[in-house]
Amino acid sequence: METDINEKKRRILWRLLQQSYRKAVKEFSLISEGDKILVGLSGGKDSLLLLEMLAAQARIFVPHITVEAVHVRMENIEYESDANYLKLFAEKLGIPLHVLTTSFNPDTDKRKSPCFLCSWNRRKQMFKLAQDEGFNKIALGHHQDDIIHTALMNEFFQGRYDTMPAILKMEKMPLSIIRPLCLMKESDIRKYASLSAYRQQRKICPYDKATNRETVAEIFRKIEDLNPEARHSIWNAIQRAGLLVKSGDID
Repeated sequence: METDINEKKRRILWRLLQQSYRKAVKEFSLISEGDKILVGLSGGKDSLLLLEMLAAQARIFVPHITVEAVHVRMENIEYESDANYLKLFAEKLGIPLHVLTTSFNPDTDKRKSPCFLCSWNRRKQMFKLAQDEGFNKIALGHHQDDIIHTALMNEFFQGRYDTMPAILKMEKMPLSIIRPLCLMKESDIRKYASLSAYRQQRKICPYDKATNRETVAEIFRKIEDLNPEARHSIWNAIQRAGLLVKSGDID
């Protein structure tokens, strides 16, 4: 009985999340006929949901798109999901999965944090695969909370108003970065992940510590407690500033 109730809740939430996904795709023109999309599959709840959404999109056939996924493992950092689980997850959706391995040396550039170097090297592998295999778009699983938190972080710590866009049309290579979950709340994704029994990734990172992002996320939660409309106000400000559709490149 409880299983049936949870499955009903999962389906209802899936439909709500799909509405947000479709609205984002339409509002920001994220997907077009003939797109070949590479999904960055970290193994976290956001990227797993993103793959589900795009796999469902690919089955509709209008517009016709091709979807594949990539999981980049960092051989010297124990921060990864079970590759076998990811392969089975992608296989059930009918999506091919590329598993790549790379590494970085935290002593090569003392000016950059290990987190930055790890992320940069993963991204480098993803971009290389995309170019080698003829993908024209890379889909990442950032949600609305990620975008809002980034905007606040840039204001508080960098003195500038900027954030990750829903779509970034790159100028140095024929690629666009898209974020189809950009209108979804993290809390809704977390509920769906729980109801779908997503397997949590293993996180044993020697560089793991409290970050400014976690601090800003907590501040944002307190702001929402004070004003439940704060999310919409900040999002509207980001949109009016033209930060959600951009051309340029990632540093």
